[in-house]
Amino acid sequence: MKKRNPWIRTLFWVLISFVTLFPIYWLFVISATPAMELFSTPDVVLRHVYWQNYIDVLNNPTLRGYMLNSLVISSGNALVCTTFGFFACYALSRFNMSGKESIFFWTITNRMAPPAVFLLPLFLLMTQVYKVGSFTLLDTRVGMIMVYCTFNLPFAIWTLRPTVDGIPRELDEAAYVDGASPWKVITEVVFPLCRPGLAVTLILTWVFAWNEYLLAATLTNFNARTLTTGLSEYVTTTGTAWGIMATISVFTLIPALIVFSIVQRHIVAGLTFGAVKG
Repeated sequence: MKKRNPWIRTLFWVLISFVTLFPIYWLFVISATPAMELFSTPDVVLRHVYWQNYIDVLNNPTLRGYMLNSLVISSGNALVCTTFGFFACYALSRFNMSGKESIFFWTITNRMAPPAVFLLPLFLLMTQVYKVGSFTLLDTRVGMIMVYCTFNLPFAIWTLRPTVDGIPRELDEAAYVDGASPWKVITEVVFPLCRPGLAVTLILTWVFAWNEYLLAATLTNFNARTLTTGLSEYVTTTGTAWGIMATISVFTLIPALIVFSIVQRHIVAGLTFGAVKG
């Protein structure tokens, strides 16, 4: 039996990597090119870096506020969804509730409809229902965290349930025999074993909230406006600031890369945890 040439496999993955990473490289080229040169065809090989776009973005207090809003909303939503998703999965896995499969399916239905369907109901909830005096949840960080929970919490439950189901119930029973309380069983037995799945759920829900555009553009004005929605401000009737838009796009990639690098070792383990039983 002939062995495959390793150079062919290496060349194949090099080509796949080039196709995948070239748009990101081209984005950086546009962000580091003066505006006048963008009207002609930019060189594929970047000969000199034009840092003024990055300086302008960092010196813009409005964009810094948008970036802070994105970080707070994404991180808050990821923590809330992962926490409540974990407790929901523990309840669905450990307790014999009637119709729990129907409950699990019902939570997933929120992910089946397009987000645009929920725009009007969410707007009315934020402006009319959840209203205390003159205070409303519209254009607030707390309101956007709750809005993203509508879509990310069902995803967190769907992602974490195989992880919790993969932990044998005998471990819970052994802890109860040793005198552990239900809270200690959850925090000291089940939670440590679920860390890979929790890491994957945390990063995915964080990325979903960080990249979301439609809901943030509709339900925020200024106070809770996110960085992704700030891109639209540079498309005007007088022209489009392609360099600034590309620079903002580069800044949206950096936090995601940092978060991925932190939890990278948990991602593969979390995706496969609970896939095989017995």
